[in-house]
Amino acid sequence: MLEETYEGIPRGKIPWYPIIDYEKCITCGKCVEFCHNRAFDFEEKDGKRRTIVKNPYNCVVFCRGCEEICPVGAISHPSEEETRKIIQALKKTKK
Repeated sequence: MLEETYEGIPRGKIPWYPIIDYEKCITCGKCVEFCHNRAFDFEEKDGKRRTIVKNPYNCVVFCRGCEEICPVGAISHPSEEETRKIIQALKKTKK
């Protein structure tokens, strides 16, 4: 189930999503299969299939499962510490 909000903050305001390092990615598709929220997909580019982050804000805030499933370490996420600071600041402005 997709999160519309996280701790009362609209999900689209929270910069938490997977980032693919294309120097490492082998387009194995494990992340596409793993993510039940369909953050990943494949696209054709220059006649080659590659993995993309199609729906970045479908990613569950602070989930890192795709990082763990990636056999070559090609997936990362923004800093948890920085993301927490952003969430706290957003909560303060909401009041």
